[in-house]
Amino acid sequence: MARDKIINIAVIAHVDAGKSTLVDAFLNQSGVFRENEEVVECVMDSDDIERERGITIYSKNCSVMYKDVKINIVDTPGHADFSSEVERIMKTVDTVILLVDSSEGPMPQTRFVLKKSLEQGINPILLINKIDKKDKRIDEVVDEVYELFMDLEASDEQLDFPILYGIARQGIVVREPVDVEGIEIGAGNNKIRKNPNGNRPAGLSIAPLFETILEHCDVYPDRTAEPLQLQISSLGYDDYIGRLGIGRITRGIITEAQTVAVADDEGNVRNAKVNQVFTYKGLKRTSVKEAQAGDIVVLSGISDISIGETVCDPSCIEPMEMIKIEEPTLSMNFMVNKSPFAGKSGKYVTSRHLKERLEKELEVNVGLLVEPTDSTDSFKVSGRGELHLSILIENMRREGYELAVSKPEVIMRRGENGQPQEPIEEVVVSVPDEYAGTVISKLNMRKGMMTQMTGENGYSRIEFLVPTRGLLGYRSEFINDTRGEGTMVRRFECFDDYKGDIPQRTNGVAIAQEPGVSTPYALFNIGERVQMFIAPGTRVYEGMIVGMNSRSDDMVVNPCKAKKATNMRAAGSDEAIRLSPHREFTLEEALEFINDDELVEIVPDDIRIRKKILNELERRRSGRHYE
Repeated sequence: MARDKIINIAVIAHVDAGKSTLVDAFLNQSGVFRENEEVVECVMDSDDIERERGITIYSKNCSVMYKDVKINIVDTPGHADFSSEVERIMKTVDTVILLVDSSEGPMPQTRFVLKKSLEQGINPILLINKIDKKDKRIDEVVDEVYELFMDLEASDEQLDFPILYGIARQGIVVREPVDVEGIEIGAGNNKIRKNPNGNRPAGLSIAPLFETILEHCDVYPDRTAEPLQLQISSLGYDDYIGRLGIGRITRGIITEAQTVAVADDEGNVRNAKVNQVFTYKGLKRTSVKEAQAGDIVVLSGISDISIGETVCDPSCIEPMEMIKIEEPTLSMNFMVNKSPFAGKSGKYVTSRHLKERLEKELEVNVGLLVEPTDSTDSFKVSGRGELHLSILIENMRREGYELAVSKPEVIMRRGENGQPQEPIEEVVVSVPDEYAGTVISKLNMRKGMMTQMTGENGYSRIEFLVPTRGLLGYRSEFINDTRGEGTMVRRFECFDDYKGDIPQRTNGVAIAQEPGVSTPYALFNIGERVQMFIAPGTRVYEGMIVGMNSRSDDMVVNPCKAKKATNMRAAGSDEAIRLSPHREFTLEEALEFINDDELVEIVPDDIRIRKKILNELERRRSGRHYE
């Protein structure tokens, strides 16, 4: 069998820098698609939630052929909460393409993904993307990237990285920005939206990036004669063939129906048989008889394979170092839904269902930690951030699960001298100058410490170090304070000494007094003092939260009160009632909103907020403190 020339690359960047769009351009210009094939944007973001939110959550593989070299490409998430996806795949690639926005420059997550690649000894390629922006500042951004490399103690070889410039959505990469000067990309209504294949100015393509990859990175060395060694870096699942292990063959050859040894770093070894071997051709997983060293493969047949384990030749067992994943920083309790509406819309409602689903998630989501609690109906689930956990909850909701979750809590730990320590995050906000004072004041109240502030074109860019506790529930407040014009990105920085008490939500809530169906008449009267969370005709139960009080105390209300007809007037003869629009919560907003004594009830067709103790009298008793 002739040996393939193989190079494995990963595309890494901060969220929204254009990673998935660049992968689209790779695929389009390497002839993966037929001429008449209809192709969606960000074709690698295949998950429903990824498409809806416009973000990458799971790292995914594809491959292209350029000249006689097979290039395996890994598209990685840019969001800090999914950094465990990035940590795993760094061992499987030969080089990384670091994308940086031509106006934003390096952002907190850029630092994280770059740090992980430099630790593996990888020499990156820098691509300054979106150079058609009006507010581009290419030279300053390149200087900022050099500073970032030096901050991360890059070696001389790593500092000698090639720099390219591109417009990924047009499928254009050039070696110098002047190469696209004077070329009309399109303006106004004629502006070419993401179209990496057609309508590109003649002579411009992604070829300079392909050439740079071949110049900068050697093909994987020929190690096919050595004994087999392959580390599993991620897992997949197929309804027909079961669990799949994905990883790069470090050395040797793997064939279908081969007997192998599976080892972990603790010395446990078991024999297994590989059923089928797949490699990537374009976006498709293709079954092959055998695969060689350097290639990224998918194995079926080993039902208990897990991330970090090494597949070896039984005659030469050498486990590779297990993949280290950073610790979770946030936890919440997942509970069986016990509200009066439990079981009305979900298929999976018991603690057994909940336990099995969380165990299944643990197999593929290595950044997650699940622990039992004192109650058999509740599990403590820890992850890397609110988004990490809320994506899991959203997936479960769509699959037909019902559950209730508590307020997210940060995970504390003890320092060297036994002092309590909490996670601290680096926060970068970009806001119009007139809102900067409000944002600084709010983050100071939340124990934030400003580290840097710069201003340009009427916008202030402010960098803070803030305890994770202080950021819980802040995002929606930030959007309101900046009238939706500000951007905020955050990244876990370190654990540091406990910063003291942080003020929580100052408003109380309106709690439904009895079960029933809400009426416009009742909501109109309540709405004078309360921002409503429900619309007329909504079914409610006792203890359900129906609005936010304008004052700090909780208020029990009756949203189901109907207007009674008397001999003096008819029920519908008064003027038409006009209600203010009610506030609808997304899952993340609901998790941010609740206090310690409240829960978010999540069912397939709704998200409700409720008190932990539904009965008013029992709530009062539990709040009493006897001397």
